[in-house]
Amino acid sequence: MFFPKTRLISYGLLASTGAETFVSQPRSSWSVCLGWRRKAGILPSLEDLLFYTIAEGQEKIPAHKFTTALKATGLRTGDPRLKECMEMLKVTVKTTSDGALDRHLFKKCVQSNIVLLTQAFRKKFVIPDFQSFCAHMDELYVKAKNMSGGQVADYIPQLARFSPDLWAVALCTVDGQRHTVGDTKVPFCLQSCVKPLKYAIAVHDHGTEYVHRFIGKEPSGLRFNKLFLNEEDKPHNPMVNAGAIVCTSLIKVMNFMNKLAGNEYVGFSNATFQSERESGDRNFAIGYYLKEKKCFPEGTDMTSILDFYFQLCSIEVTCESASVMAATLANGGFCPITGERVLSPESVRDTLSLMHSCGMYDFSGQFAFHVGLPAKSGVAGGILLVVPNVMGIMCWSPPLDKLGNSVRGIQFCTDLVSLCNFHNYDNLRHFAKKLDPRREGGDQRVKSVINLLFAAYTGDVSALRRFALSSMDMEQRDYDSRTALHVAAAEGHAEVVRFLLEACKVNPVPKDRWGNTPMDEAVHFGHHDVVTILRDYHTQYSPQESTGDDKTNAEKNLDGML
Repeated sequence: MFFPKTRLISYGLLASTGAETFVSQPRSSWSVCLGWRRKAGILPSLEDLLFYTIAEGQEKIPAHKFTTALKATGLRTGDPRLKECMEMLKVTVKTTSDGALDRHLFKKCVQSNIVLLTQAFRKKFVIPDFQSFCAHMDELYVKAKNMSGGQVADYIPQLARFSPDLWAVALCTVDGQRHTVGDTKVPFCLQSCVKPLKYAIAVHDHGTEYVHRFIGKEPSGLRFNKLFLNEEDKPHNPMVNAGAIVCTSLIKVMNFMNKLAGNEYVGFSNATFQSERESGDRNFAIGYYLKEKKCFPEGTDMTSILDFYFQLCSIEVTCESASVMAATLANGGFCPITGERVLSPESVRDTLSLMHSCGMYDFSGQFAFHVGLPAKSGVAGGILLVVPNVMGIMCWSPPLDKLGNSVRGIQFCTDLVSLCNFHNYDNLRHFAKKLDPRREGGDQRVKSVINLLFAAYTGDVSALRRFALSSMDMEQRDYDSRTALHVAAAEGHAEVVRFLLEACKVNPVPKDRWGNTPMDEAVHFGHHDVVTILRDYHTQYSPQESTGDDKTNAEKNLDGML
């Protein structure tokens, strides 16, 4: 029994246009046999599937096309995890006349990093639709850029030299996806943004209990540089100057800073350090007060610690390198771009907790209420923002509001949480008005078989390549037991038929509920080119069906056609 080609519309396929559900099946699902026994050794490798995905039907992939496709996933060619792949790519391209890679050369380049690359192109990173998310971030950036107001900090002469027009945002996800916009390569000093980092290092080195023998955990309710201790004669928390000075006496830091940033730019501004020390009367007063109250560990040289404190405030970063630091906190202490464990889970948890309650000066309560994310600001204009288990962000713009926070940075953070359900207390299931970048786009209720058959129906080879790369079962059937090959054959999409047979190694002779094969469909609708393709595979894989009385209806009809 045959049905009109348009019968697929009744399955609701047209309603699923553009809604592609990427499912992750065990790789062994490729070898599931549906009434057909596959020969050993013909399953496509991940490298082959990746080649077919990027090549889009071409026999070679230009090197620039591969790197462009890679960047679209959020990965950078300079990612340390892709070092072997990129080095091999450079060497291999030099051996070609046109800078393009055939399947063999491509496989040679990617095989050392195939797991990471497959994750990227299967959209299995924490932000699946990364390009769309970046477009939203760019819009938020432009909106904040148009803001005016605020004053550049001038109590340290070096800070006053920065232009109020500088504005940058950089983000790094826990999977190492990167995006930057604005003046993201301009170095600036961490200032108070260093406080959560050195606290995390102290807890990592000594443990929570030891560190909090000397420092409290509560918001002070006072200005960050107040000469004031809590009832136990301890600094209120490590995010105010007194607590940060005591915390400084507990750590060795620069090696950690480099690891936090994935060995990206971490420098030092000696001019800022000298300015800090010359204008640091209040901090010297705090230091002597702390010494009087015996707040330091025994044997601490207070003046040396103050020097070290000023040095840490003068550590230089860029938005790009600082976003990796924030992402390391978001990633439980593992640096996303190196995979190295830098901090213990305990130190990260404690740091994020204190950033959430105390990180934004006298605006901490408001920020926790409206933004609901751990953050730390600094008088250089930076805001280190952490979306736990998702990403780290560094915003930088020198003009500050009256409370010492970046005007543009506060606006960006507020707009980010208004757009996306990143607030700590957003419900991830029922907050429909907000965007959830952690979910793939499209209608999640549409089953993978619908997407697969619709791609075959419309001849969308690009979608089929992505499905294959995601380990989708390319032989799955609808309730009539029709496969993508049935549909493609009925519609006359020769390229789809060839891809399913050659790249995906699907069964060339599946039967639907009426006993029809893809060959039957192609013959019935007169698609001679598809018949030719199927005939070769029909003979190759099912020779028993090609002779004598065992011939199918398709073959009998084919004999008449030929």
